[in-house]
Amino acid sequence: MTQQFRRFLAAVALLVPVAGFASEAGVHLDKAPVNLRDVEGLQRGAQTFANYCLSCHGAINMRYNRLQDIGLTEEQIKANLMFATDKVGEPMKVAMQAADAKNWFGATPPDLSLIARSRGADWLYTYLRGFYRDDSRPTGWNNTAFDKVGMPHVLWELQGIQEPVYKTVKGHNGKEEKVLEGLKLVKPGLLTQVGENNQYDQREFDKRVGDLVSYLVYMGEPAQVKRQQIGYGVLLFLLFILIPITYLLKKEYWRDVH
Repeated sequence: MTQQFRRFLAAVALLVPVAGFASEAGVHLDKAPVNLRDVEGLQRGAQTFANYCLSCHGAINMRYNRLQDIGLTEEQIKANLMFATDKVGEPMKVAMQAADAKNWFGATPPDLSLIARSRGADWLYTYLRGFYRDDSRPTGWNNTAFDKVGMPHVLWELQGIQEPVYKTVKGHNGKEEKVLEGLKLVKPGLLTQVGENNQYDQREFDKRVGDLVSYLVYMGEPAQVKRQQIGYGVLLFLLFILIPITYLLKKEYWRDVH
């Protein structure tokens, strides 16, 4: 599968109505390793977002020049991350035309500017790592966090191919039925290594997804880190400057009163 075709398939991502997410209830969510102070991680996440997401999903609330806040130069942004425009001050618009997407799929792929705030980092981290082969689905993929998802696994070349592992349990009607117990990696990807006992090691892929999720969190509020830094500065000012001065003024005032 070529990279262009993989990006093309991503256009169906999240086209299922919001009501479809009712199946998420009770799903175990893995803790996302979000670190907004890891500048290099945010840069890798921005690169992954531009290469695998931006062709079909826009981020209209995020401008390319805001990536300078995470240490990227204007030249780096233009050379590596801008595919749909040549103006660094433009928002991160989707490369696919909205009219074409609506004509092909019946709906326009949603904007991802605030996806981390609406879904949560843990859900995104679990979702992006939870794809497995399912020939019954139109795209050939399903997901542990979102059953019968309409989005294909656009990161499969990095992770590899996972297959479901089922176990047999008794249902409410007393009949035996198969339920999903877990996933097994059967074909390694570019970021998958062979670990001990010939087991596949997905830590490198998990790190890449963690960087992507961190970037999605950052994109939802680019000023978050700066705001927190200002907040810490204000607290330090209150604790070590204003409060001691206020205490000394109090002592000076009440000394004459007594």
